[in-house]
Amino acid sequence: MTSDSLKKIVFGKPLKSAELESEKMQVWKALPILSSDALSSVAYGTEQILLELATVGVAAFAFSLPIAISIIALIMLLVLSYRQVIEAYPMGGGAYMVAKENLGMMSGRLTGVSLLIDYTLTVAVSISAGVQAITSAFPVTVPYIVPIALVLVWVMVWLNLRGTSESGTIFAIPTYFFILCILFLIGKGIFDMLTGSMNMHEFQVVPSSMTSSLTLFVILKAFSSGCSAVTGIEAISDAVPHFRTPSVKNAKRTLASLGTLLAIVFGGVTLLSLGYGIAPDPHGHTSVLSMVTEQAFGRGIMYYATQIGTMLILVLAANTSFNGFPILASIMAQDKNFPRMFSYRGDRLSFHYGIVTLGVLASILLVIFKGKTDALIPLYAIGVFLSFTLAQSGLVRKWFRERPTGWIGKFLINGLGGIVSLAVLIIFCITKFSEGAWIVIIVTPILLWGISKISNHYDDVAKQLRIDITQERVCIKEPVIIVPVAGIHRVVAQSLNYAKSLSPNVIAFYVSFSDEDEEAMQEKWDKWDPGVRLVVFKSRYRTILKPLAEFIERVDTHVSEKQSIMVILPQFMPKKWWHRLLHNQSAARIRSKLQADKDIVVATVPYHLHE
Repeated sequence: MTSDSLKKIVFGKPLKSAELESEKMQVWKALPILSSDALSSVAYGTEQILLELATVGVAAFAFSLPIAISIIALIMLLVLSYRQVIEAYPMGGGAYMVAKENLGMMSGRLTGVSLLIDYTLTVAVSISAGVQAITSAFPVTVPYIVPIALVLVWVMVWLNLRGTSESGTIFAIPTYFFILCILFLIGKGIFDMLTGSMNMHEFQVVPSSMTSSLTLFVILKAFSSGCSAVTGIEAISDAVPHFRTPSVKNAKRTLASLGTLLAIVFGGVTLLSLGYGIAPDPHGHTSVLSMVTEQAFGRGIMYYATQIGTMLILVLAANTSFNGFPILASIMAQDKNFPRMFSYRGDRLSFHYGIVTLGVLASILLVIFKGKTDALIPLYAIGVFLSFTLAQSGLVRKWFRERPTGWIGKFLINGLGGIVSLAVLIIFCITKFSEGAWIVIIVTPILLWGISKISNHYDDVAKQLRIDITQERVCIKEPVIIVPVAGIHRVVAQSLNYAKSLSPNVIAFYVSFSDEDEEAMQEKWDKWDPGVRLVVFKSRYRTILKPLAEFIERVDTHVSEKQSIMVILPQFMPKKWWHRLLHNQSAARIRSKLQADKDIVVATVPYHLHE
């Protein structure tokens, strides 16, 4: 089996560029692909609020519902704001394009860096929370948290390398299964509440003795932790070109569906956790959603179905990043703000460099933080709220500058969105700084500096390679060709014939290690008489590279500026891979050395051995 055959089996047959439209998403596919990140936050958003409030006592859980309502209001505001991003920038790029075009390239780079960090953390957080859903239902898996997480990450990498359309079909079923399970859970909980069959815990009023400990700071920490539910909204605006036509309309419909579903599931689970009197597990092995589900259904079929659905949606939530990260990286690469390779599509029309890079980075985070969701959450959401703030600020400037019809309403929506996003960002940085947010605050400017260096490099390369096509012409002058030889054999003869077909200025170069070797080679060469001059250098240190480099330097001083030097390397190619280990591969070493140090043409004349 050839490597190409294996590649087709694993990743699917290559797709033509003309098939790109068929890889674009319909709304029913886009919702599970691009919205699973935000929808999955129901698995840990409520829990993060309760964990912060638990530091001052269970009576503080009464504040969880008002905090959830304020987060839902924030979600609605951001949905309205990002509908305008989709409308204003249908070519995609989302917050990055908005910031770049309205606030300048540096703001665009900062937005891009923030989103790339957020996408990476989304994969790590979603996968770790998904594994927590497994450990909640099956405690025997607790010792294997990290290995399970890594397997799930690389399954996602594999599915995405196969292409968006195929992976979208696979991802749709578990996403809609999760939505149905959660809606059924909320319906059952509300039914219990209305019929009095719920073991209702009273919505306790916070006693006055708590006023000294339940400070505004604790409430703000709970709010900022719950804001992890907001991440993922921006992914739809990044991927507008990947929707089927009409792309703008379909993207806006998907965003509206996401906002509605997110408000229902996040608010519903928070309400039920309060009604059932759920307290978070301090060890982090059993999730709040698991405890709510157990209270509603017991440990029956619906409990395990909901846990499996939760695990699947959390794993698929990472897929939002596996779509957003490669797309954003490709757009930044086209702007010379990221390595150019990230703009290339693979055989299956996916941005394979971005997909694999995201898998590697997320795996590193999961290993470092041992797959613990609570340890990863403090790093989460800073990037996305920074991008929210810059995107809204960019649109505010755009509306004020262009003043299209109805610009005042758009100006007010984006202005309010920008102010609220900035406030949340500041709250998050302050309340989560000591818990790990400082890592993101330090890493972000370092990555921004790195991206600036990448852009400067591409600008320098373009400047050095630029020519004036009205003045510079291609000038043909026969090159001086040097053919390093290790003896007289068929590959050398073939290489000399090729060299003589290009230029009459051909020199054979031989390195001897002794006087006897030099005399024998010269005598043999004269007897063969191929019509090419032989130059012999003696190497006292038994190396080939240094004498060859010195000879090229000498030749270079005697040729004109318009005349080039070319080195042709004879190389025989063994039939079997292990045969290569039996030879010294000197041609490869010479090629690597010359191309690294000198502006000369290096060509290889291969000769394939039959045995």
